[in-house]
Amino acid sequence: NPRVPPVRHYPNIWKMASRSLPPTAKAHAVQASRSRAASPDELAQIPWLMRLEGAERERVVADLRVVSVAPGELVCRVGRPVTYWFGLVDGLLKMSNDSALGMPITFTGVPPGGWFGEGTVLKNEPYRYNIQALRSSLVAGITVGTFHWLLDRSIGFNRFVMNQLNERLGQFIAAREIDRLTHPDERVARSLAALFHPALYPGVGELLRITQQELGYLVGLSRQRINEALNALQASGVIHVEYGGVRVLDLDRLRRYRA
Repeated sequence: NPRVPPVRHYPNIWKMASRSLPPTAKAHAVQASRSRAASPDELAQIPWLMRLEGAERERVVADLRVVSVAPGELVCRVGRPVTYWFGLVDGLLKMSNDSALGMPITFTGVPPGGWFGEGTVLKNEPYRYNIQALRSSLVAGITVGTFHWLLDRSIGFNRFVMNQLNERLGQFIAAREIDRLTHPDERVARSLAALFHPALYPGVGELLRITQQELGYLVGLSRQRINEALNALQASGVIHVEYGGVRVLDLDRLRRYRA
């Protein structure tokens, strides 16, 4: 279709050489000492803050910290105790672990607006996964104490957390289905659709800012194969590749895409 430009027309973003990520075992964890208080603009990007009453909001604003995370740095590491409930203000994160054979297993990506780890906080158990930055990211967090304080007092916060847990369950069921797909185009389609989740990732909107290499880290495919898959998806009319990312044209068809 001559009206559909191929992905290769966007070399500045799609053929950009990204720094290779270090293995999680060798990656450095971000230091809490680098954190700071959030600005008003950053607070405005936290989706559940508007659900809180006055005193609840005041406690969160006083407690909440944000930190800049470099590509490859870890926000959470397997086996470490949980101290914060985290969310992503800007950037892109990867949730992963290593198999019994030492091979990395990616569970999901976390785009802007996503808050994660509430199950770990609720159970007060060590992390069973790593959270690694795929690019320069801004991460926010509230302490475990404030998280449980809100659960004891805020109906709005409880509803948000319950919805998170419900949507997260659906997300991981879908992830298991992706694992069973053998066609790379279908795996890329489902993985992209998972990142366009309005409840879990309200900060994404219709345009996801992501490079081929970052998408390759999440799907487990080479950058060249990601390029082919994006061309196929764009030709089918479910996405449009733009300077800086991917725009979804039909989310339902993207979720059900068959090669």
